[in-house]
Amino acid sequence: MNRISQAFRSFFSILFRGVLPADIAQAFGYSKVIPIKIAPKPQSGPEDGAVQILSVLQRDARLVDFLMEDISGYSDEQVGAAVRDVQQQSRQALERYLKLQPVIDGVEGDFTKTGGLAASSVKLVGNVPPSGKAPGGLLRHKGWKAEKVDLPALAPGNVLAPAEIEVE
Repeated sequence: MNRISQAFRSFFSILFRGVLPADIAQAFGYSKVIPIKIAPKPQSGPEDGAVQILSVLQRDARLVDFLMEDISGYSDEQVGAAVRDVQQQSRQALERYLKLQPVIDGVEGDFTKTGGLAASSVKLVGNVPPSGKAPGGLLRHKGWKAEKVDLPALAPGNVLAPAEIEVE
């Protein structure tokens, strides 16, 4: 009965901790515990989020199709009509899954102070002092930040949109 108990303890210890219990290893003459390497669970990285948002924009607005298309042969009117639809559908997709807010809620063209703002949230342009810091300047772009992200579940792999094959 003792060996059955040891077998169960060994099995579950190796399964969950990746090592043989010290007392069992010593009982069978092993001088030290030998860890068994367990493959780490795959984790999502920042590239997965990029693929995911591109997948949403492709699915809802065909944005990737539009960006990858050579539009040099189309007239300005044709491009303008396509852009209007892609822009509207892309905006709706972003509003569905992200809550975007301006970094600085001010009027572009007005003087804005940089005090109290994180350095990563402001890009100084123009006659920037050698120190790389300035008390303020004219707001040229409000910037954007994601207040909330609620993306759908990520499908495995790096496919933005599956190929579509019509069967006749």
